[in-house]
Formats: sequence, structure tokens, C-alpha cells
Amino acid sequence: MTAAAHHSPAGTDGVRTVRRRGRAFTLTVVLTAALLVGCLLSAGLGAYSIPLGDVLSSVQHRTGLGGQALDRVGESVLWNVRLPRVVLALLVGASLGCAGALMQGVFGNPLAEPGVIGISSGAAVGAVACIALGLDFFGNWTITVCAFVAGLATVLLVYVLSRSGGRTEVVTLILTGIAVNAFAGALIGLFIFFADNAQITQITFWQLGSLAQATWPKVLAVLPCAVLGLLVAPFYARELDLLALGERPARHLGVDVERLRIVLVLVVALLTAAAVAVAGIISFVGLLVPHLLRMANGPGHRFLVPGSALGGALVLVAGDLAARTVADPAELPLGVLTALLGSPFFFWLLRRTRRKQGGWA
Repeated sequence: MTAAAHHSPAGTDGVRTVRRRGRAFTLTVVLTAALLVGCLLSAGLGAYSIPLGDVLSSVQHRTGLGGQALDRVGESVLWNVRLPRVVLALLVGASLGCAGALMQGVFGNPLAEPGVIGISSGAAVGAVACIALGLDFFGNWTITVCAFVAGLATVLLVYVLSRSGGRTEVVTLILTGIAVNAFAGALIGLFIFFADNAQITQITFWQLGSLAQATWPKVLAVLPCAVLGLLVAPFYARELDLLALGERPARHLGVDVERLRIVLVLVVALLTAAAVAVAGIISFVGLLVPHLLRMANGPGHRFLVPGSALGGALVLVAGDLAARTVADPAELPLGVLTALLGSPFFFWLLRRTRRKQGGWA
């Protein structure tokens, strides 16, 4: 009896681990399948409809696997308008989802997201300043470059300001981020005040978030940052799991907490600044996707980090398809759509969490 009681917890843990791994595998397969279906639908549906079979046939033709090319208009719509948009949605969504999972792990708070430490608002200042001042030193890339550099610079500023005695406290980092966000908002307001009507229209469109301007050069602009960030992030899954035990236990188990924070904040900055630079401000993806996956499969980062990238990509591909087709022939701004759907959903999550913890505080 004693021996059975002694072995029981270990056995239960083993069963739990196997179940969790099985669930993670199932979720990965479901997310991947849904993402493939979403990409195909997004490539085919719109003002100029392309049947699913024709989309596949054209892709086969271009990749040298047989198939047939479409007519001239169909080929142009598919390869110059739809597919760059689908690929950009994949990259931006994966970047935002993964960045959200990392932020929540680094801060040990499921309500954290990249905007908290000023990356999004910093990138927005760069883009808005570029539009309002009429800068053009990099041609079509100028807004993207300015947004990216400003986003990275903002994160470094927040990090330097929140350091004290060689360490960075999470609370100080978040409060500094809030202050920087407020300052960035004021700067954006100033630039809008001095901008002319055409510039204000461009700034507003950019701030609302959209993939309408997607081109292959924009895909190439975000690709290196997104791929680098998405490849590096999973290597820190084990250390994030240990950090979830608390800073002191993590240090005892060999985690260099300060170094981990610096590296991951930089990875988050890379992912978010690149996404914001090409797509504008798209909220709630980095907050809700990791939250939902944590509810579905627990807090383990081995699944959560890559899973959030998959989930973020799926949400953005589906969101962009909805933005293009719901109010056809007009197009809804993607950032507005994600905020409209995300905020009530987030409120529901918050209430659910509070109810589990025994009511509102």
C-alpha cells in the first residue's frame, strides 16, 4: 500500500505529461490545417474570385510541378495582389503571436503584450514622423525603416531607463513603458497637428492597421526579422518555464535572468517593430492568442511559443480575409477589426479568470 502510494504521484505526472504532449500535437495539426485552408481561401476569395482548383494549379505551374497558368488578369491578381498579402499576414501574425507569448513569459503575466514596453507606439512615432515631415531618403522603404528603427530605439530607451543597480525590475519596466507610451502618443498628436490633410489621411490609415499595401518588397522587408525572431524564440522555452517558478528559483537552477530578459526583449522588439513597420498597429493578437493556447494546453513554453506563432498567423490570415470581404467592395481596417473582436473576447477571458479565482478583486 505504501509503495503504491509512493509511486502514484510519479505515475500521475507521467500520464499528465503524455496527455499534454498529445494535446499539443493535436493542436499543432489543427492549427496548421486551419492555416493552410485559410491561406487558400484568402488567395481565392475577393472582388475578383479565383476558384480553389485554379489557385492550386497556378501555384503548381509556378513551382514547376505541372498545373496550368491562369489568364493574364487572374495571374496578376493572384501573384501581385493576393499572395503577397497572404504571406505578409502569415509573417506579421506569427511575429505578433510569438512576441506576445515571449512577453507574457518574461513578465510572468498573462496580460502582458508587446505594446506594454512601448515598441508599437515607438514604431508608430517613427512612421508618423516620416509621413508628416515628408521624408523620402529610402524611397518606398522610408516609412518601414523609420518605424523599425524608432521601435527598436524605444525599447532600448525603456530598458536603460528602467535599470537600477545592474538589474531591471519588471514593475519598473512596465511603468517606464507606460510613461514612454504616453509620451509617444503626445508626439504622434503633435505630428498630426502640423500635418496637412493628405498626410493626416495616410497617418490615420497606417494607425488603423492594414495589409492593403502588401507587395513582395514589403514581404522581403519583414522576412529576415520575422524568421530570425521566430527561429531564436523556441530555444528559450526551457528557461522561460524555469522563470515561471519565480526569479530566485530560476537563478538557483542556473538561469541568468537578467541576460534572458535582455535577449528576449530584443527578440520581441525585432518581431514587433518589423510587423508594425509594414502593417501599422494591429492590437490584441499578441495578447489573446497565447492566452487561449495557455488555456487549451497549459503554460509550457515548448508548445506555447511556436503554437502562438501558428495561432497568430491563423488569426491574421482569417482577419484579413474578413476585412476584405465583410463590407465588400469597401475594406475594413484590419487593426480596427482585431480590436472590435478582441476587446469583448478579452473582457470575457478576464471575467472567466476572475471567476476561477473566486470573484472580482
